[in-house]
Formats: sequence, C-alpha cells, structure tokens
Amino acid sequence: MQKRSSFRVTVAAVLLTATLVAVPLGQGSTAEAAAGAPIGNIGKFKQRVVENFTTPAVAAKGKFTKTYAKNWQPYPDGTGGMYFSGSQISGHDGVMDVLLDGKKGAAGTFGTAADAWTHVGGKFTVRARATGGDGNGAAFMLWPNSNRWADGEIDYPEGNFETSPMVFQHSMVPGSEMNATEHWTGASWRSWHTYSIEWIPGKSVSYQLDGKVIKTITRDVPKTGHRYMFQVGNWGKTGHLYIDWFTTYDYVK
Repeated sequence: MQKRSSFRVTVAAVLLTATLVAVPLGQGSTAEAAAGAPIGNIGKFKQRVVENFTTPAVAAKGKFTKTYAKNWQPYPDGTGGMYFSGSQISGHDGVMDVLLDGKKGAAGTFGTAADAWTHVGGKFTVRARATGGDGNGAAFMLWPNSNRWADGEIDYPEGNFETSPMVFQHSMVPGSEMNATEHWTGASWRSWHTYSIEWIPGKSVSYQLDGKVIKTITRDVPKTGHRYMFQVGNWGKTGHLYIDWFTTYDYVK
C-alpha cells in the first residue's frame, strides 16, 4: 500500500503480502438520502443485496460489524497495519460512518458472508459522500477473488476527497496492471452522488453517475469471480466518509 497524489490503492500489496460521535451530514443531505436504495431487478441484472443502514445508532468497536453481518464483511482489524474496520466504522442517521482520523484506514466487502465472493458480472451501486479528509480518499472497487491482479481490478469511484471521483479500469496484462483506462467524473465527493458499475463478463463495463452512463469500456474486462469492496487510507486530515446505501445485482445471461 502506498500513498499517491491521487488516491491509488495498491490492493495487491495488501492482499498478497472509540465509540464514535455522530456528526451532522451537511446541508441537504437528509432529503437526498431519504429515498433509499432501489428495489427490483434491472434488465439482465438480478438484485441480490440491498442495505440502507437503517438501525438508528450503532457504535464502532465491532458493534457495527455484528449488526450488519448479513451484508457487510470487514477486514480483520490491523490487516497489513492499515485497516481497522471495527474501530473506524459506526452507523447513525441511516448511514455507515467511516471515520478518517489520519491514523487508521478502513476497508471491507459488501454482501453476505456466503456470496460476497461469487460475483461474475453484475451491477454494483453505492451512494456516498465525504466531509473533510483532505489528502485522504477512497476507492470503491471490484477486486478478483484470486488476488491475482491480472484477473482485473475495477475502481469507481476513486480519488482524494478534495478532488473529483474517477474511474480506473486496470490492465489485465501481467506486469502492466498499474496501467488503467481513466475517466474523470467532474463530480464532488462533498455532495451525495450515486455511483454504479455494470459489468458484463468479458464484454464491457459501464459506469454511471446518478443514473446516467458516463463511460463504457470494452477492453480489460474481467471474466472471473470478484468481490465488491472499498478502502480508505490512514493519511491526510480528519473527516468522514458516509455511505447512505448500497445494492448489488447478479448478471443473468
């Protein structure tokens, strides 16, 4: 794991080698967050998991993990000396609250313990925003279950919180995985946005911002099982990453 000028998470390097106080979510956030995750299948995508984080208040120190165990799988605290999900993540006001304290990062996998690692294609959507945390950032990603980087890494949204979220779809050529097709969204982490990835194995990956397609990529498209997850680093200023809801879908041929 290394820090870069724009938040680039070297997942391969990691995988292969206090009660929180609720803070205001910001002007307009309540109305924007109120609608909740969509319900129902979409074309060739069959909905699997929906999570709105509706429990009124859940403290950190592992209680969040237990409350949402059916749909949220954290990294073990201290993994790689970087990720401390149990102590960094709480819930309140209908959101997952990821604390950015400049000392500990956080990460985890969306989905059930039984099937979070079985995605071969699908649609993956999250609604999120961040406050503070300049110099830090997040990467929401599809990462190969093989932990073999050349099996394909898909990142969206990704970037430092003081910048605009981006798309990064990495090369599947062994030795060239650091190279990626990129796309700038022009959005702001400071506002609520809905980010979707639609992945058709071996054919295409389409990226949506607030329901509109902003980029479709037809090269370096994975064909094997991936998990949907996020990571934040342990550097930069203090702040919060808020996740309002997420939903996942299976691709049906």
